Amino acid sequence: MRNDTADYRELFLSDTPMVDVRAPVEFHKGAFPGVLNLPLMNDLERQKVGTCYKYHGQQAAIELGHQLVSGRTKAERIEAWAAFARANPNGYLYCFRGGLRSQIVQQWLKSEAGIDYPRVIGGYKALRNFLLETTRQAVEQCDFVLVGGLTGCGKTEVIAELDAGLDLEAHANHRGSSFGKRATGQPEQIDFENRLAIDLLKRRAAGAACFVLEDEGRTIGRCAVPLELYQGMQRFPLVWLEDSFEDRVERILRDYVTDLCAEFVAVHGAEAGFPLFAERLLQSLSNILKRLGGERYQRMRTLMQDALDEQQRSGTIDLHRAWIEGLLREYYDPMYAYQRELKAERIEFAGEQEAVLAYLRERAPRR
Repeated sequence: MRNDTADYRELFLSDTPMVDVRAPVEFHKGAFPGVLNLPLMNDLERQKVGTCYKYHGQQAAIELGHQLVSGRTKAERIEAWAAFARANPNGYLYCFRGGLRSQIVQQWLKSEAGIDYPRVIGGYKALRNFLLETTRQAVEQCDFVLVGGLTGCGKTEVIAELDAGLDLEAHANHRGSSFGKRATGQPEQIDFENRLAIDLLKRRAAGAACFVLEDEGRTIGRCAVPLELYQGMQRFPLVWLEDSFEDRVERILRDYVTDLCAEFVAVHGAEAGFPLFAERLLQSLSNILKRLGGERYQRMRTLMQDALDEQQRSGTIDLHRAWIEGLLREYYDPMYAYQRELKAERIEFAGEQEAVLAYLRERAPRR
């Protein structure tokens, strides 16, 4: 039998298969990529056992748990764990703290299915704390540089081109702006943090000591950048990406109209996809109503609605350029120009995409 493990680093570096035996409500609040939830108790059973523990103590709660998970229910759950164990002989199981629940699953697998299967010592909590520390250490020990620039200048494209690029927006499944919400949902905050930490862990294990990331705000959609990283982003050096107004309009047209519409159609089907896309675009504009002001908002909304009507009628997207150009000139560009002034002393290089890519590829780590 393989031993129980506390080698959290190796578990994540090797994408070790793991089964989480916590209740679904715990799992959905936060988990790790690729992990399968096969709970010892469902949410209602867990609630009943928790109430029993509160009023009658541990022994009574254990006895109630065995009553609730018995007979056919117990047999079905053991078979599910056994199937996972057979399919993943190199895997592990865990519960919240690596305690009673994972030990019971181990015992039942051994006694009922003849399978010795190891668990993660310390469980979910220890794995989670390891990843939190991974992010903290990366911020403390590695070199970071930010890519800034006006809306639509292609910052995400630069990040994607670099071996050192760390794509926060990809981990958050959001494009970062008020219009950045995608057709598929965002991960839970804990899931976002875990994915980011595992990315950092694997890159550092491969020898990376410098990371390039986009100059983001505190939140990317509903996902908050980890505090240590966000605080670091207030002092990291900055590279400013430049592009023509026309190119920026075309990039936004592609990302937020062509590609986003296609995303909604792919997820929801041809009939429902377009109305949902149109609703999302109009809602995104509504989200910045207070910052736009009433008159400007109404003007932009009319342009957007006309463009959506024409797109639905004929398939052409040309009218969308009008509201995109208006938003850039009247809202986004003045805001970003002000931000550049505030960060001017941290800007170590400015240029268009090819020049910025060449600079970042040659730039030596500064720590």
